[in-house]
Amino acid sequence: MKDALSILRRCKIQPTPQRIAVVEYVLKSKAHPSADDVLSYARKKCPTVSRATVYNTLNLLVEKGLLGMQTIKEGAVVFDSNIEKHHHFVDSETGDIYDIPWDQLEVKGKDKLKDFEIFEFQVILRGRRKKK
Repeated sequence: MKDALSILRRCKIQPTPQRIAVVEYVLKSKAHPSADDVLSYARKKCPTVSRATVYNTLNLLVEKGLLGMQTIKEGAVVFDSNIEKHHHFVDSETGDIYDIPWDQLEVKGKDKLKDFEIFEFQVILRGRRKKK
């Protein structure tokens, strides 16, 4: 993965230490972090980072197509560095969110929904991850 500084420059976002801290965490994370998760990490790297800077940077990254923004957990928006088409599994015990490859699930009957124009869809599965 390219470093945070080059990602910000490529997207024409002014690099600052605060934005670099946000990008370093969120684009490497596989955990689907919330804005508060990102803020906690960013403050460890850059104690002066504000909540507004984190939210604004996350929104810029979504706008630039580098992040997905999802409401997967009840009432919580999470950010997803995987911008390829995929589904999600939410572990009901831990709250962890896992990416499910797009081709692992098949959704039938979309064409039967005549009253709707479907632009995109994803499946969100909820349950418990089996112990290995």
